[in-house]
Amino acid sequence: MRSKFSLNVPFRCALLCSPILVFSSPITTAAPIVGGNVTITGGTPESWDLSSNATLNVNGAQTLFINSDRSTLNVNAGSTTQQITARNGSNVNLSGANVSGVGGLAAVVLSNSRADIDNSTITGNRVGLQVVREVNTQTGSTATVRGKSTISGVTGGALVSALSRLNVNDSTIQGTGATSYGLRLRSAQATATDSTIIGGQNGITLDLDPTAIQPVTLTLDNTTVQGHTGSAIRVDFANAGTSTATIGLNNSRLLAGNETLLDVRGGANTSIAVNNSTLTGNIVNEAGSTLDLTLQNNSVLTGRLENVSSATINDNARWVLVGDSQIDKLTLNGGTVRFGADNAFYQLNVNQLSGNGRFELGTDFATGQTDLLNVTGSASGRHELLISSSGVDPAAGQPVRVVQTAGGDAQFYLERDVDLGTFSYSLAKSGGDWILDPSTRTVSPGARSVLALFNTAPTVWYGELTSLRSRMGELRFNGAEAGAWGRTYGNKYDVADGSGVGYQQTQQGFTLGADAPLPIGDGQWLVGVMAGHSKSDLNLHGGTSGTVTSYYLGTYATWIDAQSGYYFDGVVKVNRFRNDAKVGLSDGRRAKGDYDNTGLGGSVEVGRHIKLDNGYFIEPYTKWSAVVIQGKTFSLDNDLQADGDRTRSLLGEAGMTVGRNFTLNDMQVQPYVRAALAHEFAKNNEVSVNNNVFNNDLSGTRGEVATGVVVALTDSLQMHVDVDYSNGKNIERPVGANVGVRYGF
Repeated sequence: MRSKFSLNVPFRCALLCSPILVFSSPITTAAPIVGGNVTITGGTPESWDLSSNATLNVNGAQTLFINSDRSTLNVNAGSTTQQITARNGSNVNLSGANVSGVGGLAAVVLSNSRADIDNSTITGNRVGLQVVREVNTQTGSTATVRGKSTISGVTGGALVSALSRLNVNDSTIQGTGATSYGLRLRSAQATATDSTIIGGQNGITLDLDPTAIQPVTLTLDNTTVQGHTGSAIRVDFANAGTSTATIGLNNSRLLAGNETLLDVRGGANTSIAVNNSTLTGNIVNEAGSTLDLTLQNNSVLTGRLENVSSATINDNARWVLVGDSQIDKLTLNGGTVRFGADNAFYQLNVNQLSGNGRFELGTDFATGQTDLLNVTGSASGRHELLISSSGVDPAAGQPVRVVQTAGGDAQFYLERDVDLGTFSYSLAKSGGDWILDPSTRTVSPGARSVLALFNTAPTVWYGELTSLRSRMGELRFNGAEAGAWGRTYGNKYDVADGSGVGYQQTQQGFTLGADAPLPIGDGQWLVGVMAGHSKSDLNLHGGTSGTVTSYYLGTYATWIDAQSGYYFDGVVKVNRFRNDAKVGLSDGRRAKGDYDNTGLGGSVEVGRHIKLDNGYFIEPYTKWSAVVIQGKTFSLDNDLQADGDRTRSLLGEAGMTVGRNFTLNDMQVQPYVRAALAHEFAKNNEVSVNNNVFNNDLSGTRGEVATGVVVALTDSLQMHVDVDYSNGKNIERPVGANVGVRYGF
């Protein structure tokens, strides 16, 4: 039979005298268990007092206060208790339990004891869980919270004192009051995995236990820490003593109502290592404290560092500035510092710079603003500068200072020259500064793409317009009779830098046509219409390319005198061009732009077919072609402006075709070779890029050779194959080929 009695007085005194434990147990009558084992499953709720290795099992029952001294308490699923206080090596096991503190009490107090809390709810009117130590002892308490447990309190979720440890897994620790903390570590240690820690003010507070100053250690793994109105983590040693706070973040989040993720003050010496985490907010260190930050393993910090003692950025980690910042020591071990968004410009002041890494900077040449790395002390190491490209030219071509150093042997370099409007600029050292040097400028990829597009239309037009023989086969096989024909073709051009810009062009297309004889001129005149499409891909290297898509309609007239061998061929063709530019910029981004324009041109070819013995023939000819391409104004989406005048071409050509006609297996076959000289007379095709004038010049003489064969498969069906090569001053065509077929009606 159990008897009621008052709470053991020495136990209460020990709790009240602890400077850590601010909440006491109530004075109430309780059912004592001394060295025994009791299980309750129901009945009227009452308080319990355990001592001398006693064990209490609460199975689906309700209790009031439970005090344990050197004993074991097991509260199982479906059970509800009020405050639990454990001391002197007691063990508390909560599984599916609900614990509620009343009055001004902590819901669960561990003093030099252990607890395993699984899938349970602990709610305190002040603190939910205290993991503390007895006064004048060198051992503390340990608590493990797991299995989606929830611990909350108005003042704070959980408090851990010196020599004590809290392990949290897949659970929530929360302070519900306006000025509450989620977790408070006083010279204590804690780990949290797959969990959430929330405070009404600060998420986690780290400070010192003045009666037992020890290092504070906090490890967060896949955990979110949030301070609703204050900082995510606040470290404040209140100048109570010298110790350290060590914080490790792995794949975790910090959220702060005041935008300060980590606030260090009160003479604290703090180090934080961030692994594989993305953080947005500021890290602030008060004067008199020290803060060492390490970013590593793909971590990204977007925020301001204020008065940070040292920052080390390793591996693929990145720090993104959101304002001017100052660091005493900055070490890059493969990491990156980015100076904010492209439309904001900041200055980073560093006393000592070392290591090897990358700085991503930006410059606005319209306003003269620029990011600046300012090393006020010694700079060492080798660092890449990645400077934002722009479609706007620097004002008056002035040097742009991007790095300023006071001393040291640091080397800064560009992987690629910086694309700034019309030109690209390299990096040069000037005293202790590093500048973008206008004296080293070259034509930028954006300008090159513009020049290439304006330069390409004539070669597109000529690639589509080939000779009579290549267009329709040899009409002499069946005379000037009505027919339909088609051809597919491909050309490759290498355009030299001397033309204004160098590039490679690859063209593919097809043409369809039909014609009929005129009822005049003894049936030797043939007129027809044609339509076609081609696509030309431009390669300007370095990730810059262009595309010209062409659609065209044309009409032609052909006269062949069978007796004398003289012939005439005239073509008029109109094109609609769709021009697209894709530019690979120096900072890894891409710019693009497009425009449409129209071209009109024609060609006249005159020659004579002279028959020789044994089926051989020669065919001297001359051909004159002219085309005018509409000028256009357009821009790339990085604000580079382009204005092209009308593009004109006048091409004269004279040559000789030599071939032979013979019969093979009842088919008429005509192999041939051709040699010619062509001269481009147009020299002045101007293009303006950001008011810088360039001249696209394809003028000059080039030689051409070709070989092919025409085959009359039947009286009505002919086909031909033609391959050619040309080379000259500014343009080479390594290969041109076409295959065609004609059917006569």
